Amino acid sequence: MKEQSIVIKNVKSFNLTHIFECGQCFRWNENIDGSYTGVVGNNVINIKTIDKDVFVKSFGEDDLSRLFYYYFDMERDYESIKNKLRKIDEHMEKSILYGDGIRLLNQDLWETIISFIISANNNIPRIKGIIERISKRFGNKIEWEGNTYYTFPTAEQLGKASVEDLRNLGLGFRDVRVYETTCKVLNKEIDLDKLHDEVSTEIVREELLKLPGVGPKVADCILLFSTLKRFDVFPIDVWVRRVMNDLYIHNENENKVDKKVVLSMANDKFGDLCGIAQQYLFYWKRG
Repeated sequence: MKEQSIVIKNVKSFNLTHIFECGQCFRWNENIDGSYTGVVGNNVINIKTIDKDVFVKSFGEDDLSRLFYYYFDMERDYESIKNKLRKIDEHMEKSILYGDGIRLLNQDLWETIISFIISANNNIPRIKGIIERISKRFGNKIEWEGNTYYTFPTAEQLGKASVEDLRNLGLGFRDVRVYETTCKVLNKEIDLDKLHDEVSTEIVREELLKLPGVGPKVADCILLFSTLKRFDVFPIDVWVRRVMNDLYIHNENENKVDKKVVLSMANDKFGDLCGIAQQYLFYWKRG
């Protein structure tokens, strides 16, 4: 474990609130000074911005510069993506203006799977609480600057949990799903490493759908928010259906809007940038 710090000057398309509050992650918390602290792998990271400069410090195992650039998707040209999307219509222009600093994180695939199984029919404060309790119970402790943090447990570590253990941590009906998914991953019924090598998004989605607790929406969130990073998916929840109906479909009863209609509309309008368009629209509508 080592302490490190870096400063990145004049960063574009980078707003901590937009990144951490757009629904893609659950392990980052805002501090009194406006910075955010989170656990990424075996590292605790604190990050703040002053104007367009980003100040990052960490305590952990990995090289901070390499970790930062990968985790925050810094190699991707978000300015170019936004310029392409904003030309579609005034709605995309407004949503991009609202969430200008969103970046889609490269989150660990295993952690993202379990996190979004937990997210089903749940709210963000409760999701974060459950994940924190799981990490405290089965992850590794990291002490830094007078505070204690916990890594997200590996599949091997979580494999030590019984259904009852998970139930006692407040997972509710998700306890069996998390338990069975952990067993499937440990038994190599689904090989997470191979998913990164698969070109077809649909084939990867079909593999993810084999996991208990992973339905179409959760699968698409995993595809979009993890290291799989597939921008051609369009996760649909109540907020996304609402904004797509309000802006494009115009059904008097949004509850009657078929998700297939939403997906077809999204594919027609946003193409292979569906996923990033969804994040701008979701953040704008929910905000």
